[in-house]
Amino acid sequence: MRILKSILVAVLLISCCFSQKMVAQKDINLFPKPVNLVLKEGVFQFSKNTKFVVNNDSQKEIATALISKFGQSAGWIPEISTKIPKSNYIQFKVNESLKNEAYKLEVTTKSIVISAKGNAGFIYGLESIRQLLPTAIESKKLVSNVKWEIPSVIITDEPRFQWRGLMLDLSRHFFDKNYIKETIDRLAMLKMNVLHLHLVDDQGWRIEIKKYPKLTEVGAWRVNQENLIWNSRLAVNPDEKGTYGGFLTQEELKEIVKYAQSKNIEIIPEIEMPAHVSSAIASYPELACFNQRIGVPSGGVWPITDIYCAGKETTFEFLQNVLDEVMTIFPSKYIHIGGDEATKTNWSKCPHCQKRIKEEGLKDVNELQSYFVKRMEKYINSKGKKVIGWDEILEGGLAPDATVMSWRGTKGGIEATEQGHNVIMTPDSHCYFNFYQGPQNEEPLAFDAYLPLRKVYDFDPVVDSMTPNQAKHVLGGQANLWAEYLSNPDDSEYMIFPRLAALAEAVWSPKEARNWNNFIDRLPYLLERYDYLGVNYAKSAYLVTASYTADLDKKTVKVALKNELQKTDIRYVLGDKSVVEKASKFIDPIAINETTIVKASLFENDKPTGKTFIDTIQFHKAFGSKLKFKSPYNDNYKGDEPLSLVNVIRGSKNFHDGQWQAWLVNDMEVVVDLEKTQTISQVTVGSIENQGAGIYFPTAVKVLVSADGVTYKEVQQVLRPFAINSNSELKDFKIKFDKLNIRFVKVIATNLKKSPKGEDSWLFIDEILIN
Repeated sequence: MRILKSILVAVLLISCCFSQKMVAQKDINLFPKPVNLVLKEGVFQFSKNTKFVVNNDSQKEIATALISKFGQSAGWIPEISTKIPKSNYIQFKVNESLKNEAYKLEVTTKSIVISAKGNAGFIYGLESIRQLLPTAIESKKLVSNVKWEIPSVIITDEPRFQWRGLMLDLSRHFFDKNYIKETIDRLAMLKMNVLHLHLVDDQGWRIEIKKYPKLTEVGAWRVNQENLIWNSRLAVNPDEKGTYGGFLTQEELKEIVKYAQSKNIEIIPEIEMPAHVSSAIASYPELACFNQRIGVPSGGVWPITDIYCAGKETTFEFLQNVLDEVMTIFPSKYIHIGGDEATKTNWSKCPHCQKRIKEEGLKDVNELQSYFVKRMEKYINSKGKKVIGWDEILEGGLAPDATVMSWRGTKGGIEATEQGHNVIMTPDSHCYFNFYQGPQNEEPLAFDAYLPLRKVYDFDPVVDSMTPNQAKHVLGGQANLWAEYLSNPDDSEYMIFPRLAALAEAVWSPKEARNWNNFIDRLPYLLERYDYLGVNYAKSAYLVTASYTADLDKKTVKVALKNELQKTDIRYVLGDKSVVEKASKFIDPIAINETTIVKASLFENDKPTGKTFIDTIQFHKAFGSKLKFKSPYNDNYKGDEPLSLVNVIRGSKNFHDGQWQAWLVNDMEVVVDLEKTQTISQVTVGSIENQGAGIYFPTAVKVLVSADGVTYKEVQQVLRPFAINSNSELKDFKIKFDKLNIRFVKVIATNLKKSPKGEDSWLFIDEILIN
């Protein structure tokens, strides 16, 4: 890793060479930040003679997690004992007065004592010891010349919230047992205690149900369209056999549950209902209103109309049988039943559903969904469990004892707490890890929204407007990682880390103790650990990005450089020079008035580190020219109107960045008035394609010219027939021709009109460059 390389080297030196003089508060880098830490003089040194003193087998298992790391990295294994020696030991001490997950850690030169009420506190105390040790403790190979010591401290610590979770979506793309167990390890490291498994959705049923074998024989497999962007994938024939997917057996899930319990992590299963169940209906068509035969969708489905029939008794019999098997696997207190995004058009037409509405005295299909949820909650409650649902379960009236998971912002959570219901806050604005975390041009394909590390860190599950009584109903917070664009563990890890560390601190540490600059100062130490562990974390927070402002009157563009960190040293050069040579420190926006290459980098100790930012500001003869459109651009995508297409500022892969103008179905036809006769020989039209979002390159770009603005002559065109494109891509369409002396240039970009799925298509343009 090159990002902050010099800092990380210093980190390793510091962590390997603790001494009474060197250790300072700033050298202690725990995640999440503890409630209280007092630094004392001296260090405790681990050796092959160190003993772990335990009281029972469960404590022995907890101790083994750290002992095994010494075996790999130090080459020796401390002994486990039930007797307390005179010195050089780590003792597990039961203290019934502490809260369930609280712990106290007392480190002296002679001993370490972890006090806790039970296993959770001992696990977290040991995780803190692990993070106090040199980062090399994470090495899977023997490391030499390391002093395995930690500073003398007294830590008293407990979580702010009882629910500290991560949701993994196993349906959109399947992740196996091994990856789930690795994720459990990383959750425990950050003192997280919930792993929510999204086991059922339209695109795959991932849990073995022995009473209904077709759920995994059919529902776990879909037709392979992985070469297409998620939302551009085509409908499948129900007779075409699926080959892409997978599922977890009940034995595998029991193994995962047992492993998670050893780390104080509760596995929450989610069995979606009444929507997001195409995979179940593909397996058993009679579960739908009209017994319709469908295939397991290969990609995005919207609106979601193939949902369980709420009028048939057999639907509830099926779900109760499924849940009976689910509850034998998962001992969790909660069962998540989804409840989101149900389009009820079939319910409005279904005789079974209409009969149910009449018999139950319901007002409409919204109340029918409430009936559905309440009925399933009653059954789940009868088994000693509680229901969690997405905030849509509020529609039509909330089930009596249901817990709401508020994802559409915080409104649902606020409403639920007003009614006296418990909530888990997981607003997409702060907790959806499927969103981009850095500049889209530099990031792998993700959902078209932005959630940087800083915004995750700013998350607070308690909304300012809540009363103290409402706040008592907030159980905590959770990150959600939807997997439409994540086909393998590396992709998944990239989206989770290090954002999960920011969220962990938001739900564990006291609000008043949190500080962004302090978090960023500690982060390199955590990233060093992730390097040893082989975690594919994102470095997006360190990337240099630019924002641009055009002054059309002065014909200049100002460039501002930044990254997510504060007080960072960003330096830049203009032109072809290397960023190493004579780079200037960025202080104020850089004014540019001619075509220029801008290069910039984050500097540490006067050396560039990380990826170099490079962009070309390309001036052209149409800069600031008057434009006349035949068809106006769409109101939702106005760009930097009215002269967005000739302001020199280019759009990014984030088509919401304010630089794109768009046309739905219509062609773009615009006349550029250069205001005086000029010699030109090239017109360049910038466009973007994101087939998943319904945005397509123009199928043709045509250039016509005129001396008087009345009579036009076509000079050239380029064709670009539709082609499958599985990426988001920027493209310049260049039309070259012999030199002409003209004043007016007409540019026509032809819209695809209809996508392969039959939907209206978008055409996006960011700039028309004339030279």
